[in-house]
Amino acid sequence: MGIFTTFIIQPILNLLIWIYNVIPGNDLGVAIIVLTAIFKLVLYPFTMAQIKQQRALQILQPKIDEIRKRLKDKKEEQAKELMELYKQEKVNPASSCVPLLIQLPIFIGLYRALADGVNSKLSLLYPFISNPGTINPIMFGGIDLSKPSYLLAVLAGAVQFWQSWQIMRKPSPASPPPPEVEGKKGAKDEGMAATMNKQMMYIMPVVTVFIGVSLPGGLTLYWLIMSLLTVAQQTVFLRKPKMPSPVPQLS
Repeated sequence: MGIFTTFIIQPILNLLIWIYNVIPGNDLGVAIIVLTAIFKLVLYPFTMAQIKQQRALQILQPKIDEIRKRLKDKKEEQAKELMELYKQEKVNPASSCVPLLIQLPIFIGLYRALADGVNSKLSLLYPFISNPGTINPIMFGGIDLSKPSYLLAVLAGAVQFWQSWQIMRKPSPASPPPPEVEGKKGAKDEGMAATMNKQMMYIMPVVTVFIGVSLPGGLTLYWLIMSLLTVAQQTVFLRKPKMPSPVPQLS
């Protein structure tokens, strides 16, 4: 076996089959949901840091727009001032990629475990994991998780949009723009980054649906549940009246 199989695919598969064995009804869909919740729990601190960074950037957007407007013809000074702003506010714009990079091996491992059917991978079970013989890929008696599911793909895309819309919403009117930019024209203009973020809010759900209809339903279910849990995590965080300080950075 290769290194990826030994350290990624095999542990994920064994955890999935163990959950499948112990849950009542032996439903693969429920097993994937439980597996996703476990991964979400492990990734919780990374996702929370990502949410805080994204929200901090959203709140800083008036300052960012003002700097870009004021120094639009002086790119080097603009970049330097933006970096100083990020450093002062303890914000790292690139940190939102970290949870996705951490999830990538898990996503690929689960894909490899489900792509050819879970039953074809049962030879990878550890000796202490009971071999169920045959895994039933039907979830709730109606959705075949070994095949692409249009329903799950559309739901995953919808939740992806909800997740992006939730974090991209403007801060409450009770939180006015920073004094140094309030009333300035630059504070009302959208910078390139803000525009790109808004575009991605609409593009990513479409990409999610497009990719989802070509993947095994079990993998799309994983992405759907992970997104739903992120929405729940964001909801709890965004109920707080103020941004916690300082904002932790991901390196």
